[in-house]
Amino acid sequence: MTQQYKTPVSALILIYTLDLQVLLMERADRVGFWQSVTGSLEAGETPYQAAIREVNEETGLDALSYDFQDWQVSNVYEIYPHWRHRYAPGVIENTEHLFGLCLPSPLPVTLAPNEHTRYEWVDWRVAAQKVFSWTNVDALHRLGAKHHQVLTGTNMIGIQSNQL
Repeated sequence: MTQQYKTPVSALILIYTLDLQVLLMERADRVGFWQSVTGSLEAGETPYQAAIREVNEETGLDALSYDFQDWQVSNVYEIYPHWRHRYAPGVIENTEHLFGLCLPSPLPVTLAPNEHTRYEWVDWRVAAQKVFSWTNVDALHRLGAKHHQVLTGTNMIGIQSNQL
C-alpha cells in the first residue's frame, strides 16, 4: 500500500465576529498550541473548497451560511520538523491561503475531538499573542488592519480612501 502524504498547500480560516472576537482552538496533539481553523487541501480541491470543508469538519459550522471571504492572501512557511513526516520526503514548505468567516456573534462550535480539545472566543489582540504560528499572527493583524480601515476610511498605509 502506498503512503498518502499531505499536500503542502493549505487554508487558514479566521472565524471572527463583528466586534473582532476570534475563535481559537487548542490542538489535540500539542497541548498549549492554539490556532484558527486550518487544513491541507485534499485531492482535486481548491483552497476555497478546502476552507469550506475544514470549517465544517473542525467546527460544525456551514461557512456559506455566514460572511465567508477569500482574502486573496497566501503565506509560505517552513513546516515544523515534528510534522514533516506527514509530507512527501524533502517537502519542507507549505503555502497557506487565508480566508475569513464573519459571524454575527460568538457561536458554540462542535470540535473534531481528534484535532482539538477545547475552544474559546477571545479579542483578536489576545488571539495574536496566543497562537503558535506566525502565519496565524499575520492573519490576525490583517483582521485588525481591515477593521481599522472600515472604521477610519483609510487603507493599510494610512491614506484616506477619498484621497486616492
